[in-house]
Amino acid sequence: MKINEPNRIGSILAYQKQHETKVQKSGQQKQRDEVRISAQAQEMLTNSQQTEGSRSEKIEDLKQAVSTGTYKVDAGKLAERMLPYLL
Repeated sequence: MKINEPNRIGSILAYQKQHETKVQKSGQQKQRDEVRISAQAQEMLTNSQQTEGSRSEKIEDLKQAVSTGTYKVDAGKLAERMLPYLL
């Protein structure tokens, strides 16, 4: 019965030694990833953060109107928006 495969461990150690010598020869450290965000992306982020505040205000107003019972649904607009899904 064969329990261990000594050749398998030997090949792993050989690969590890080979890798270590390559790192030592190059003398370089691992390079870090770098992210650059374009001006357009930064502008989009700023705009989304600004609209986030006004959007949350609208949501709070709607929640309050629904909870107090003053929110009215325009049946005509609702029907127009649902019509394309029914056809």
